[in-house]
Amino acid sequence: MTAEGDRRALAGIRREPPRFRVVSVRTVRTLTPRMVRVTLGGEQLAGLEVDEPAASVRLLLPSPGEDLLIPTWNGNEFLLADGRRPLIRTFTPLNLDPERLEIDLDVVRHDGGAASSWADTAQPGDQAALSGPGRGYAVDAGAAAFLLAGDETALPAIGQLIAAIPEPIPVHVIVEIRHANAKLELPSHPVLAVEWVELIPGDPPGAALVSAIADAAIPAGAKVWVAGEAAAMQRIRRHLSADRGLPRSDLTVRGYWKHGR
Repeated sequence: MTAEGDRRALAGIRREPPRFRVVSVRTVRTLTPRMVRVTLGGEQLAGLEVDEPAASVRLLLPSPGEDLLIPTWNGNEFLLADGRRPLIRTFTPLNLDPERLEIDLDVVRHDGGAASSWADTAQPGDQAALSGPGRGYAVDAGAAAFLLAGDETALPAIGQLIAAIPEPIPVHVIVEIRHANAKLELPSHPVLAVEWVELIPGDPPGAALVSAIADAAIPAGAKVWVAGEAAAMQRIRRHLSADRGLPRSDLTVRGYWKHGR
C-alpha cells in the first residue's frame, strides 16, 4: 500500500469513485417478463471505456417526485446536499457505443425494488446518471474450463463472460431463476452447457444455486465465477474453498444484492 493509501485507511477515507455522468433514457425494451433493457445516452458518456467483461457501473436515480440531484462524495459514501442517501444501484454495463454515446443496462423486475420501479415507468428523456466502470473479470485463456453461475441479476455478466471465453475451453453455466419465463438467450459457444434451476417457492434466494453448485463437477484447473444474493454467495464461497479445496485464485464470488434490502 502506498503512503497515501495508508493515510486514507487510517482516516477511514475511501477512494472517490469516478464522477457521475448525466444521461437520459433513450428506449426501454422488454427482454423477458422478468427483465427489461434500458438504453441510456448522452454527451457525458464520451470517454467512458469498459475494458473487461462483468464490470459494473453505479446507476444514480432521482428520488421519487424529484429531479435528478448529483450527490457529493464525503470520503466514505455519496450524500445529497440535505444529508440524505441518494438512490444508487449497481449494474453490468452492456453494449457501450462510443459513437452513438449509448449504453444498455438490463434490470430484473421484482416487487418493491427502486431500480425495477424506475425501469417499469421510465420514459424517453428521463434523467439518470452513471459512475464507473468498476472492476471487471480478466478471463484466463489458459484455464482448463469455466463454471459460471448466478441468479437472474448475474445474467448480463454471464453473457459477457461466455462471449469472452476462448472457444476451445468448456463452459458450464448454472442460472437460478424464479420462473421458467426468466430464461434468456445466451451467446453461443462451441463447448457450452447451460443449466437453468428454478427456486422453489418459499426457499431463500440462492438456495437452488447453492444446491446445483454442490452437485456440479468442477474439473481440475477450472476457473469459477459466481454472483448473486450476498448470503448465498457466502455459502458458495465456503463450499468451494473449504469443502472442495479449490484455490482462492481460481474463485471469483461476488455478492450483487442482499435479501431484504
